[in-house]
Amino acid sequence: MSDQQDTGADREGEHERSAMVTRKTAETDIELSLAIDGGGNAAVDTGIGFFDHMLAAFAKHGLFDLDVDCEGDVDIDDHHTVEDVAIVLGEAFDEALGGKEGLVRFADRKVPLDEAVASVVLDMSGRPLYRFDGAFSQASVGGFTSIMATHFVRSLATNAGLTLHVSVEGENAHHEVEALFKALARALDDATQVDDRRSDTPSTKGEL
Repeated sequence: MSDQQDTGADREGEHERSAMVTRKTAETDIELSLAIDGGGNAAVDTGIGFFDHMLAAFAKHGLFDLDVDCEGDVDIDDHHTVEDVAIVLGEAFDEALGGKEGLVRFADRKVPLDEAVASVVLDMSGRPLYRFDGAFSQASVGGFTSIMATHFVRSLATNAGLTLHVSVEGENAHHEVEALFKALARALDDATQVDDRRSDTPSTKGEL
């Protein structure tokens, strides 16, 4: 596992915003660590090369430190590995953010990659909801099934308690999927920032 930076822990009265989550089933065996206030460092091994590339891009552009070690049944297909990593990553975000005190909460990011563009509108609402508009231009990229990108984001939203509205357009599935992962990372980085003007949970209900 990579070294985690302590920028989150340095804030007076704030817990270190990091988590380690494991998941072991008949389909996958996963160990994941996440530091929200990181430097964009990643050590990822899922057995799916393009998925590793996307998770590394997610960490880099969200400035998260992310380590993922996953042994999955990729001899069958990529579904269980991608889904279960998303589940564990969502749980890690939820655990690392604690009561979500002081969060910016909302974010809206649009990211291009050559001809492709992806949009992510996000609310750390605690109420999972996922809407997707668009399609991928090719069925797969390497050993990664393109539609699994949307399933990854849906599973992440469900387990992190996110409201996510996502759209993708382009001509190349590699670009479309990568733009999506980068837009998601930037939106999560924005929404998980701490607003120094706020010490309470950003909701009139008092909790998220």
